[in-house]
Amino acid sequence: MLTLQDCLDFCELTEDEVLAIAEHEHLTEMAALELGSYLVCTPEGERRIASMIVEDIDCARTRGDFQHAAMLRLVLQRFVATHAQHCAPAR
Repeated sequence: MLTLQDCLDFCELTEDEVLAIAEHEHLTEMAALELGSYLVCTPEGERRIASMIVEDIDCARTRGDFQHAAMLRLVLQRFVATHAQHCAPAR
């Protein structure tokens, strides 16, 4: 049986990026990993992942969870640095 970590080892995303997708899309971690693995294969998909993380940051700020927003900003910075050719500049 494959674990989440086994699948992450074959994915171009970090666990934090997968968790941000799961948060945004209200998915389980494994379903978010599958979606992220699909999206990260195209420039449009990479932009979509970056947008999801930005929207998660905005939601965290709105509810006053500034610690979570700060953590998500780090996730976004890492994602953009790794996928820079297709992602808009980080906010």
